[in-house]
Amino acid sequence: MDSDNIKFVLVETSNGGNIGAAARAMKTMGLSQLALVSPCEFRTYECYSRAAGALDLLDNALVCQTLEEAVADCTQVIGTSARLRSLSWPQIEPHDFTELFGNAAEGAKIAVVFGRERSGLSNTELGLCSQLVVIPSVSDFSSLNVSAAVQVLAYEVRRAVLALASDSDDRKVVKKTVKPGDRPASHEDLERMYSHLESTMLDTGYLNPENPRMMMPRFRRLFNRASLNQSEVQLLRGLFASLEKMSRRIKSGS
Repeated sequence: MDSDNIKFVLVETSNGGNIGAAARAMKTMGLSQLALVSPCEFRTYECYSRAAGALDLLDNALVCQTLEEAVADCTQVIGTSARLRSLSWPQIEPHDFTELFGNAAEGAKIAVVFGRERSGLSNTELGLCSQLVVIPSVSDFSSLNVSAAVQVLAYEVRRAVLALASDSDDRKVVKKTVKPGDRPASHEDLERMYSHLESTMLDTGYLNPENPRMMMPRFRRLFNRASLNQSEVQLLRGLFASLEKMSRRIKSGS
C-alpha cells in the first residue's frame, strides 16, 4: 500500500487550529494527501503554528465545496463517527480498519473522512462511505477532537504500511496483472450507478418518491458492502437500462 494513495478528508472544519494539528498528525505518520471540504479560513497564524513543520500539507491541501468532489477519484471511502445512526452501517474498529489497506487492489485510492467538530458526518455523507470506523472511546465522553481522531487513524495507517513493507521484505511478492474491468469501481462510477438506479426505480414504480422508506440508503449499503469492480458496475447499469426500456414499452402499449 502506497501512503500517497491514502487521502484524509476533513468536512467543514470550523477551527483552523484543528486543521493545522491534523496536518501535523498526518505528517508524523508519513501521510501527505489532505483534502478540506468547505473549511473555515485556515491559513492563519494559529493553523500554521499548530501545524509545526507540516506547512507543505496545508499549502498543497485540496479544497473542495462538497464531499463528493473530494472523493471522486477514490475507489473506497471510509467514514469516521463517534455515534451510531438510525440506519445500521458496516462498522469496524481502528485495528480492523487497517485490513482494508492490505486487501486493496494495487493503485487503489482510499479516502478516510472526518466529520464536523460538533455534529460529525450527516447521513447523506455517510451514504457515500462503504465502511464506518468507530474509535472505542468511553460512552459518557465519546467525542474526540478531530485532530485527535486523525492522529489515531494516521497511526493505524502507519502501522499497516510498515507491516506490509516488512512482509514484502520477507518474501518475494508476485504482482498480479489487473485487467481494466477488474479494477475497483471509483466513487464517481458508483455515484453514476446510484443515480441510474434511482431513476430506474422511479421509472418502473418500484420507488415511491412520496414514501421512499430509506430505499436508496439501503441499496447504497448493499452495494458498498459488495465492493463492486468496474465490470460489475457496467453489468448492473446494463440491467437498469434494460428495465427502463421495458418500462417505456409497457407504458406506450407496444
